[in-house]
Amino acid sequence: MAAIDVRCDDVSKRYYVRRRRRPGSASLADLFGRRAPDQEFWALRDVGFEAGRGETLGIVGRNGAGKSTLLKLLGGITAPTQGVITLAGKISAMIEVGSGFHPELTGRENVFLSGAILGMRRREIAARLDSIADFSGVPAFLDTPVKHYSSGMYVRLGFAIAAHLEADILLVDEVLAVGDAEFQARCMRRIQELKQRGTTMILVSHDLGAVEQLSDRAILIDGGRVAAMGSAHDVISTYQRMVSGLDALPVPEADDRVSADSPVRIVGLSLHDAAGAPVLTATAGEPLVARVALLLDSGRPATVRLSFYDFDRGTLLTELVGQLDAGSAAAGGQMALEFVMPELLLAPGAYTLGVTATPAGAPRPTAWRFGRTTLYVQGRGESGVFTQPFECRVSAGERVGAETLHS
Repeated sequence: MAAIDVRCDDVSKRYYVRRRRRPGSASLADLFGRRAPDQEFWALRDVGFEAGRGETLGIVGRNGAGKSTLLKLLGGITAPTQGVITLAGKISAMIEVGSGFHPELTGRENVFLSGAILGMRRREIAARLDSIADFSGVPAFLDTPVKHYSSGMYVRLGFAIAAHLEADILLVDEVLAVGDAEFQARCMRRIQELKQRGTTMILVSHDLGAVEQLSDRAILIDGGRVAAMGSAHDVISTYQRMVSGLDALPVPEADDRVSADSPVRIVGLSLHDAAGAPVLTATAGEPLVARVALLLDSGRPATVRLSFYDFDRGTLLTELVGQLDAGSAAAGGQMALEFVMPELLLAPGAYTLGVTATPAGAPRPTAWRFGRTTLYVQGRGESGVFTQPFECRVSAGERVGAETLHS
């Protein structure tokens, strides 16, 4: 049995909310200097779970459900009102990044301060300093007091420190909320590297695709309580059904769907590099493979469409179309259809992918999957929706319209 790095036993957190009176109103208690009692608010109630060594545990839920409060309790930022939290090993947190910085100290000095708080030796921090500076994108300002940093520089350095200093447990809160698309892609790639190294992670995000792809298990928190716990796929399916029709999603549908009489079912959608390794991030201009796992109930031909959407606005950007012929797979068999892109032309940014399957003769798709696969694209800072390969030539003495150019 794997060792347990994180354990919560019936953890609850209570806050007191001051009652507010209407302007101009007064009570006897006000006149005699006594204030009305504060109202209790339980942000978390009886939360219990375990995370094994090297496991990634995803936490999902609506805004205000208690996810960030739980991470603050785990990170020691605040203490639980009831219950016990047990942590085994050093902990680093991507929560309210930069909140522990001393404004008068330089970026370099704050890196050493953060490492010392984690119990690291000076030479261990120094060995990672260049990597932290390059990752954050602020090496030229490393010896500048952080009070002069922009907000973006501040949080990027905070994330870089949390991601590079030696820690057994990493707490991650909303990677998408930090930095530009290029930095978000860099963060996701770093998180994948830490996962492969065996770092125990607690991941909170509204990016359900990233949670499902990164997490071994997941927890759904609703109203401060654990509403569901299990595989990331099952928990996210439960969450999407719960919010369907209530919260706007950046894609047309909220879950995996299949018609009752559909001869094909979409089992999964994953992204891979040219060597076949699973990825969450890709580089503009580099190869990418999207693998669609399908379950066929018959040998009936079908059209499979892979759609790319803008993550924030849900705009359809492009579609790739593949065909399953009658001889592709036997009835009742599972198969994979791969969309091989020799050169990804999407500009740096965050995208979400969807898949539909339409059997031959059907007027519309009978199986679809949306909002469950996220792609982070990094590159050289190109702007726009896609990157257009081009060659720039300069000619002398050529006629341009009615004008003639001479060297």
